[in-house]
Amino acid sequence: MRPAFPHLLLFAGLLLGAGTAQAALPDTAILYKNPQCGCCDGYARHLEQLGIDVTIVDDRELGEVKQAAGVPYGQGSCHTVEIGDYVIEGHVPMAALKALFEQHPDTDGIGLAGMPSGTPGMPGPQHAPYEVYQFRDHQASPFMTL
Repeated sequence: MRPAFPHLLLFAGLLLGAGTAQAALPDTAILYKNPQCGCCDGYARHLEQLGIDVTIVDDRELGEVKQAAGVPYGQGSCHTVEIGDYVIEGHVPMAALKALFEQHPDTDGIGLAGMPSGTPGMPGPQHAPYEVYQFRDHQASPFMTL
């Protein structure tokens, strides 16, 4: 009979390695929105469910926030989030947000144009694939499809 201890060490090492492969999400975020927008509050609740403390700012001109953040023209949504070193534009699904912080691409942020049905904060079913883009200096390129 072979000793089990080496196998236990290997298993523990694999578990530890798997746990450190996933990057942690930041603890705080700032969500800029229009004061009357309820779906933005819904998105904030999704972030809070991930353990992120969200500060909601509803007294800033959103166009200026988006311009300063580098969001590409025509790719905006109803809210903009500053989280860690990135900007999240719109109702980006949580899977894309987690992928952003796992991959740490050299980008200003990611976004999902419009207000697609079925995304965090938006009621209804998903009608089409979500085309999440990444952006830098007001230029968009594909990030992932969900």
